[in-house]
Amino acid sequence: MALLNWRSAEHYDHTGDQPCVICAKPTPLRSDRGKPVHKVCAEDWIDRHPPKEDDHQ
Repeated sequence: MALLNWRSAEHYDHTGDQPCVICAKPTPLRSDRGKPVHKVCAEDWIDRHPPKEDDHQ
């Protein structure tokens, strides 16, 4: 299982909750790209969508 390190303050939005892009429940957490998402939802998504050989990161 993927384990993300979201200890940085940049993953918390003090302006308020927004619906998680995965489960739609409210969350103050934000992804590295600024999208509202729970850490556990993001980790589960990563596990369900492993990178393909031709994916460039």
